[in-house]
Amino acid sequence: MANAVHTTPSPVVQTATTKVHEVIKQRILDGHYRGHEYIREANIARELEVSRTPVREALRELVSEGWLEMIPHHGSRVTAWTEKDAREVFELRLVLEPMAVRMACEHMHKDCLVRLEAMASEMEQLTERADTEPSVRNVIASLNHEFHRELIRASGNQRLSAVLESVVRTSVIRRNFGNYDLASLRRSMRHHREILEAITEGSPLWAERVMSAHLLAAKSLHFRFSDAPDY
Repeated sequence: MANAVHTTPSPVVQTATTKVHEVIKQRILDGHYRGHEYIREANIARELEVSRTPVREALRELVSEGWLEMIPHHGSRVTAWTEKDAREVFELRLVLEPMAVRMACEHMHKDCLVRLEAMASEMEQLTERADTEPSVRNVIASLNHEFHRELIRASGNQRLSAVLESVVRTSVIRRNFGNYDLASLRRSMRHHREILEAITEGSPLWAERVMSAHLLAAKSLHFRFSDAPDY
């Protein structure tokens, strides 16, 4: 009997899969899809005007990444983030992320610092529009996530980066910044700026302690509001 031929998805299917993947993930982050809400393959295919094959592939990827969970005989649904999950994530981040920032201070490359400075500046500018233009909070959320990822990667420790990426990603934290008042947003921006100042000055301990304060402030806000984001 002839050997089975394994083919890879066509570029068209791969492109459509990426599109579907990003749309669903962004809707989870925005809170459009809530915890335990089912994502129906047929509905997504019809709405995004794609075949069901890329939708199926995207759902499979999102399950493997922790954004969705597969329920036998029912389909894929958004992974819920419980208070217990939140506490566990903050406990891990409070140990690992200050460590990563301390290491980043020791290994930071100039081009990486330039990118971080640019993101910090953009977030500061957007923060001043947050009360009058609520939609910019989602942009701040996206930039904030990338800012933290860039800092962690700058540690030069791939295993640490992978662990932190997994911890944050699989918790499926919805980044809805509606519960953050302007004072809290500004404080978070000051933390970002001070971390960068510490790195510029070559002070790992300073950077580490500011990150700890940053995460403790986020934890306090999270548990003050049941619907608060990770920030």
